[in-house]
Amino acid sequence: MDLDSSRLEGHYLAGGNVDRVVNALIAAQRANIELTFERAAAIDLAGRDVLEAVQMSVNPKVIETPFIAGVAMDGIEVKAKARITVRANIDRLVGGAGEDTIIARVGEGIVSTIGSQTDHKKVLENPDMISQTVLSKGLDSGTAFEILSIDIADIDIGKNIGAELQTDQAEADKKIAQAKAEERRAMAVAQEQEMKARVEEMRAKVVEAEAEVPMALSEALRQGHMGVMDYMNYQNVMADTDMRDSISKASDGTDSQYPDNDPRNRNNK
Repeated sequence: MDLDSSRLEGHYLAGGNVDRVVNALIAAQRANIELTFERAAAIDLAGRDVLEAVQMSVNPKVIETPFIAGVAMDGIEVKAKARITVRANIDRLVGGAGEDTIIARVGEGIVSTIGSQTDHKKVLENPDMISQTVLSKGLDSGTAFEILSIDIADIDIGKNIGAELQTDQAEADKKIAQAKAEERRAMAVAQEQEMKARVEEMRAKVVEAEAEVPMALSEALRQGHMGVMDYMNYQNVMADTDMRDSISKASDGTDSQYPDNDPRNRNNK
């Protein structure tokens, strides 16, 4: 290799790892990969392992994602785990996104692919549909890797999200209906209390008016507007009314002038 000590010294003074850069150049030459010292030094100073990048260009790396959940249109949750085979793109190692971006983009593609299916059974019957759809989106754009393949390693059924949402909606509707019923009951109780207050007020007015009757009678007798015979007739009418009332109660069996243990009591059978 055309490599002099001055460039190695300059890279060392810049804070680079000379051994790693030299090993990467040797590995790239053995693998017939075009890699200059300037590019290798730039990759090393950017904080990336240039030797690992060269080795990944020869032997692709497999990145395994965690279970990624998506919900189909029928409300069933489908969980999928993918294995992403990537190869390092040396030309984009400086400034390119890392593995986390690849995993995030693949996860987004899995979720959107599952969500676009009308039935979750279609995803279970044809899981490679997910990998084909995700792979066709060019997810390695702007990253330091080149995606070679995306394989679905495992797929599973999750929760029935649609049923849970319907249950939550029904529970919310139930609480709303209960709140409205409680509001109506409170209004009915308030109206009942208001009616009772009005009845008590009317009774108080009646009692107050009845209390003025004897005074009015006495005033009428005093002023001669009412005679003694008129007053006696008034008393007879009142007595007759009380007698009729007591007779009607006794005939209904709701009242008696005898005690309960007396055989003459009509209520005593």
